[in-house]
Amino acid sequence: MSTAARPEILQFGTSRFLLAHVDAFVGHSLAEGLSNKRVVVVQSSARPEGKAKARMLAEHRRYPVQVRGVRDGETIDRIEWVDSLDTCLLADEDWAELERRFCNEITHVVSNTGDRGFDPVTGDTPHIDVPASFPAKLAKLLHARHRQGGSGVTLMPCELISGNGQRLKSIVLDIARRSWDDAAFAQWLADECIWVDTLVDRIVSAALEPVGAVAEPYGLWAIQDIPGLSLPCRHPDVQVVADLAPYEKRKLHVLNLAHSYLVARWRDLGLQDEVRFVREAMRDPRLAEPLDAVLGDEVLPVLSREMPGLDLASYKATTLERFANPFLDHRLEDIAQNHEEKLRRRLLPVVEMARTHGLAVPALDACVAQLPALSSTGHAAQTP
Repeated sequence: MSTAARPEILQFGTSRFLLAHVDAFVGHSLAEGLSNKRVVVVQSSARPEGKAKARMLAEHRRYPVQVRGVRDGETIDRIEWVDSLDTCLLADEDWAELERRFCNEITHVVSNTGDRGFDPVTGDTPHIDVPASFPAKLAKLLHARHRQGGSGVTLMPCELISGNGQRLKSIVLDIARRSWDDAAFAQWLADECIWVDTLVDRIVSAALEPVGAVAEPYGLWAIQDIPGLSLPCRHPDVQVVADLAPYEKRKLHVLNLAHSYLVARWRDLGLQDEVRFVREAMRDPRLAEPLDAVLGDEVLPVLSREMPGLDLASYKATTLERFANPFLDHRLEDIAQNHEEKLRRRLLPVVEMARTHGLAVPALDACVAQLPALSSTGHAAQTP
């Protein structure tokens, strides 16, 4: 693709995750001549530390990502330079420029605003100069674009919220209907804008100063295929899929389940003083062998009934390879936070699926038997 790169992707968020994920993928795509879009980053909160980081991003638009880990059996420790950023704006200082770019240049919107990023803010409204919440900011920008006769945009949120694109659409439409008596705008949002569900995965373990990040080699940006979809970049780790739900379930019930099962064994064996990190657990046969067995003998047979056609064996191998990353200090005590709730979300559904299919899962049964919410019959008690 020979045309000059244009600043057409608006990114809400300055996190190290986005620097080493979306922005790195866009940079690779540009370097390979596969796309011609650059990223305009907007720092949406007024936190002083966020503003300081945004100013550094505006100054250091080309930055390093140190990729460290193992992929497909190869140990990797290299620097990749990312050159995908056009500029970084501060919402509360550069709103006029942000709105000008949004109305005239932007084709795609990406975001990663945190676990509470979609939440409303009391008293917030798109009618003030700079709204407080991300959805209200987005609604204000979209209304300005529609008012100028602009075409719809493609919105690809990366927040770890199931159905994130449709959830964001619902929130923005609700704001629009409450804030403007403009049926045409609501129709434009619903019909002309493309709201895309996505799933992201990459461990980005540290920031580099002044700008940059440390990341594992593995990466995934799974994107739900819908009519009218256009991609902001091309990259081997960007996968367009017919149905995102199995990929969400696979991550929850393989990768996340494996973390929680590992912690359960670690606690049961009293290894808290001997083993601190996941990578150490993967070198200890008392932990690594039962984990490999429960995934291969119990979890995958159940999930293969639930999600036929999905490559679970290679995903299991990749997961264990990621866990063994010799460069990553992933603390087991951190994973152990909210352990019982994680068992309910990650392991218990697999036990219930196994019963449905008549499959024995003794190791998982023993693990979830520790949950107080289980009745004497072993079935899940009804919880709100």
